[in-house]
Amino acid sequence: MPELVKKCPECGGINLNWNKERGEIICRDCGLVIEEKMVDFTQEWREFDGDQSEGRRRAGAPMTYTQFDHGLGTEVGQKADLFKLGGKERNKFFRLRKWQYRISTAIERNLKLALAELKRVSSYLKLPKSVEEESARIYTLAVQRGLVRGRSMESVVAGALYAACRRHDVPRTLDELSDVSGIEKKEIGRTYRFVTRELGITILPSNPADYIARFASSLKLSAETQSNAIEILEQAQKAELTSGRGPTGIAAAALYVSALLHNEKRTQREVADVAGVTEVTIRNRYKELLDELKLDKEIKKRKKGKKRK
Repeated sequence: MPELVKKCPECGGINLNWNKERGEIICRDCGLVIEEKMVDFTQEWREFDGDQSEGRRRAGAPMTYTQFDHGLGTEVGQKADLFKLGGKERNKFFRLRKWQYRISTAIERNLKLALAELKRVSSYLKLPKSVEEESARIYTLAVQRGLVRGRSMESVVAGALYAACRRHDVPRTLDELSDVSGIEKKEIGRTYRFVTRELGITILPSNPADYIARFASSLKLSAETQSNAIEILEQAQKAELTSGRGPTGIAAAALYVSALLHNEKRTQREVADVAGVTEVTIRNRYKELLDELKLDKEIKKRKKGKKRK
């Protein structure tokens, strides 16, 4: 029964009957017809296998920004089908396909190439569909506002992907996007800031805790070490050690400290390679955590306890 109708407006009774065949809701206490001529949105046919479901369905795929025409466009014949035709018919349809491409707008041609590049980068970085859809929407808006003019298509695609990752809390660094797209890190950051500013997209600062799971998995650290690293980050945030510092560097340093506390030693070089930062950054953040959070005493206690054993 529809959730909007909860009780009878006449007598206030809740003993209602929903007659699906007649499309009516009737109060059993006073007989008032509360709703009539209701639309039944359920399917009126049955299916017994996948082929019947595909054949009887009257709706297509949902709209998506990952295609230049939102998935609603049509194409004049597929190349595999055209070769089945005779010579004259085949040439006619090839001409139609050529003119269909020619009459497309500049925005559509740009989106065809850009969205293919976006899917390639998204697949390489193993991004979820929600991030891919959001990045395609951001790029489409950027093209419609004329923000791509004067900039390379690849840099705007990388900037849109980075913005979508930040909005969906999917940790990906500028270095990773730079390696995949072939665009310099500074150029991606510059384009990302320009696009978000012009489109009015508000993005919160990255949370260092989002990177802990990825780094811990790459370093093959235990779940206990990972949990302790998150606790160290929470203490660092309360002590205001994370403000003004790169999230990847502070996350890597917290993981490095936690690994030392749990006797899962990893070198600063190993942690720096996984996080995409320098050893100097790890060393500086590590010293700050030890000094401000008083963790050096705990590390010494763990070492002494291990020697006694």
